[in-house]
Amino acid sequence: MVRNGRGINLVFILLLGALLVMVWTSSLNQVQDNYTEGALRQDLEEGLVTGAVIGQNPETPTGSVTVSLSDGRSRTAYVTDVEDAITLLGQYEIDPLVRDVPQESWFMNDMLPVLVMGAVFMIFFFMMMNAQNAGAGASGNKMMNFGKSRARMSTGKDNRITLKDVAGLKEEKEDLEEIIDFLREPSKYTKVGARIPKGVLLEGPPGTGKTLLAKAIAGEANVPFFSISGSDFVEMFVGVGASRVRDLFEDAKKNSPCIVFIDEIDAVARRRGTGMGGGHDEREQTLNQLLVEMDGFGVNEGIIVLAATNRVDILDPAILRPGRFDRKIAVGTPDVGGREDILKLHARNKPLAEDVDLKQVAQTTAGFTGADLENLLNEAAILAAGANRAYISQEDIRKAFVKVGIGTEKKSRIITDKEKKITAFHEAGHAILFHVLPDVGPVYTVSIIPTGSGAAGYTMPLPERDEMFLTRGRMEQEIMVSLGGRIAEQLIFDDITTGASSDIKKATKMARMMVARFGMSENIGVVCYDDDDDEVFIGRDLAHARAHSEMISGEIDKEVKRIIDSCYERATELIRENMEALHKCAELLLKKERINRAEFEALFEDEKPFFENI
Repeated sequence: MVRNGRGINLVFILLLGALLVMVWTSSLNQVQDNYTEGALRQDLEEGLVTGAVIGQNPETPTGSVTVSLSDGRSRTAYVTDVEDAITLLGQYEIDPLVRDVPQESWFMNDMLPVLVMGAVFMIFFFMMMNAQNAGAGASGNKMMNFGKSRARMSTGKDNRITLKDVAGLKEEKEDLEEIIDFLREPSKYTKVGARIPKGVLLEGPPGTGKTLLAKAIAGEANVPFFSISGSDFVEMFVGVGASRVRDLFEDAKKNSPCIVFIDEIDAVARRRGTGMGGGHDEREQTLNQLLVEMDGFGVNEGIIVLAATNRVDILDPAILRPGRFDRKIAVGTPDVGGREDILKLHARNKPLAEDVDLKQVAQTTAGFTGADLENLLNEAAILAAGANRAYISQEDIRKAFVKVGIGTEKKSRIITDKEKKITAFHEAGHAILFHVLPDVGPVYTVSIIPTGSGAAGYTMPLPERDEMFLTRGRMEQEIMVSLGGRIAEQLIFDDITTGASSDIKKATKMARMMVARFGMSENIGVVCYDDDDDEVFIGRDLAHARAHSEMISGEIDKEVKRIIDSCYERATELIRENMEALHKCAELLLKKERINRAEFEALFEDEKPFFENI
């Protein structure tokens, strides 16, 4: 491509040079000799003229007289009448040579300049197109290949990521290793009548490692690997996406057995007939072509379609059936053991201090994905570099955790003593309930330093284990903890602030889920009234009918309020019984601004637990 572009550039330069030469020659021809008819008469009288040539113009009787002088020079005089010039020369016995009237060349005068300019324009156009294609890559946005596939083909040599570089996804890796083994030794499976899966769908929240798994497969499998994004198929022109799908599978057939990876497939495989006006013609035609290529009348032997999405709920049912995506692999958030393995993996090239406990970090980061954990260690490394240290300490990881999860602490913000005191009692109220309630907590850090998210402080628990599901008691205790800050404000200052707005929102959401989704209300019953489809299509949302009556809606609201009020009363009772610890915690926060678990639990050393008060 580069060599061809250089050749076009050379031709363009040569044509441009030829055009400049033509213009320059034409300009030279138009330069007139300042030899006048009077100077000609004087040279004739002095006998200096030895010969003459008469040149006639097409516009008669004008012309030119070119005379040869005795000193060897030639001079040209332009006359208005060549007959008068011939008569004048005859008077001095000069027999002139008369040339024929020159005939105009239509091609040279009119056509050739147009052709040269057209050639220059076309070469310039192709140069621009060549530069665009070179900038977009070998498989990029080529103007002449608008309907061609944009998939990038690679082999194991092009990708150094393998399954060893993927941590925390043991079962998911085992499922994919079967496919890799099938590609390497297909006879082992065909002996027992097994066929290669046509499609594998990786589904899970963002950041859990779906694309990383696809890269690892590309590094492990010794077969061609085509990678493309779902958005690369969709264009504003109807039919382009379908053409790209056909071209992609044509290339895959030529290189089978192979793997075709479509990242974010929900961009092209979204459910048909949705949205305002009934859908999107271009996307639906692209999806139809994809359905046909994956499992239609045509046979695509040896092609495995690997796709990733975090919105499997919006995919078209036709593409989810066996025969298209035979295997669905759920890539979820890792458990505490998986998080520890991921942290060890990302800490391989990072020097850690002796006080760093990755197991404790894994316990603290419940709910973090692999991308979150990588970002956590990267932020900790940045903090260590900013402090001019060659290693990462546990304090760096703690600060990075606060920065990633809550926001950067803003120690420079000016806060009045009254606001600081309110915040101290507010966070102490949360921390007290985290400590005394058996199914939440324990407390990891309590701070009254404002953060970037707008919070005046924060209370961070340390989950001791990952929960597969929530019990009703656990959810009620979560609501109580959320209300602890507002209750402390009410008891201490006999007033309330807006600081508990997010806590109230969180408690209300959880209470509504208990009633409407999980059937945890005796008054409402074991019925799901929650629309858990999470409508993402405006067309469906506008025409969507509520699944319950207005009376049931009122009953749900009453039950949500009853749960909130009950939790509020129980939490108030617990805080009243721990009023001494509440004041001690607030005083310590006002003094140190941030306290850890050991400092907080020391406040309860001389007191009895209050589990029986729940």
